[in-house]
Amino acid sequence: MTQDAKWYVVHTYSGHEKKVMMNIEKMVENRGMEDLIVEVKVPTEETIEIKNGKKKVKETKLFPGYVLVKMQMTDETWYLVRNTRGVTGFVGPSSKPIPLTDKEIRGMGVEEIRHEINAKVGDSVRVISGPFESFIGSIESINMEKQTFKVLISMFGRETPVELEFHQVEAL
Repeated sequence: MTQDAKWYVVHTYSGHEKKVMMNIEKMVENRGMEDLIVEVKVPTEETIEIKNGKKKVKETKLFPGYVLVKMQMTDETWYLVRNTRGVTGFVGPSSKPIPLTDKEIRGMGVEEIRHEINAKVGDSVRVISGPFESFIGSIESINMEKQTFKVLISMFGRETPVELEFHQVEAL
């Protein structure tokens, strides 16, 4: 069931992000909805502030006024999140909140999205997105850590190595 959960952005009163996160987590626990509302996050980063010659590590919110919720969208979960104190609503049309795309999730650093691949070095692939869309090439190397392929694409009569993410190609 939890693989159906998607990330949604919830708008909150500024400065109430942590409180909203804790309230949602508490209500989820009290109602036994852990399988429907999987995770609640307030994305932050550590910044170093120098004051009076002293370094101080400070945690800064990446998106002030927003909380990210990974959940299955049902009437019950929508109602629970929407009616949490401090929440002003979901980002998206009021009747149907829109989940974040994989690209948005990766870009925001919310979650590492791992793609499984059924390809090996030497396989032929078609590029399905990006500037090299519809080009065909062969896999020269695979980087599992970065989730990328190095693909040799024939351009202008010569083989050109191009680095592509797993989701940008399909096997032939």
